[in-house]
Amino acid sequence: MAYPPLILASTAITMDMEAGIFFTLYGIDVLKKSKYAKLKVAPLANPAMPMPVPNIVGAIPGMTAMATTMMKSMIKKINWPTIPELIEICHEGGVKLWPCEPSMAMMGIKREDLVPEAEESIGAAAYLDYASAASITLSF
Repeated sequence: MAYPPLILASTAITMDMEAGIFFTLYGIDVLKKSKYAKLKVAPLANPAMPMPVPNIVGAIPGMTAMATTMMKSMIKKINWPTIPELIEICHEGGVKLWPCEPSMAMMGIKREDLVPEAEESIGAAAYLDYASAASITLSF
């Protein structure tokens, strides 16, 4: 689920729109140095899978690795950038990449754990203040 907000934000900046993404809870993994280059696709109870996978099959050991490999192959085939490349594209274009402060505190994440492209962390009220002035808002 890292791709939709990054694709939309990077597209927005090419159209001269302002864009910002608020990363909460496990979404912060998209900004974590230790995880953002190796995010995985979980097939278990994932309605976004390109092919329906029964939960019993998704629970088999190795299925996450297989689903991740399959997705990376599909992404490479259509020549999409990687998550680290999209983070860089967004940052260079001026997209604000805000980690959620309460989520960071709850999960024990420190600023130095995040990629340099991440903005200073903010709370939901600060993000909603930003979003309230937007012409377009999206949620995932």
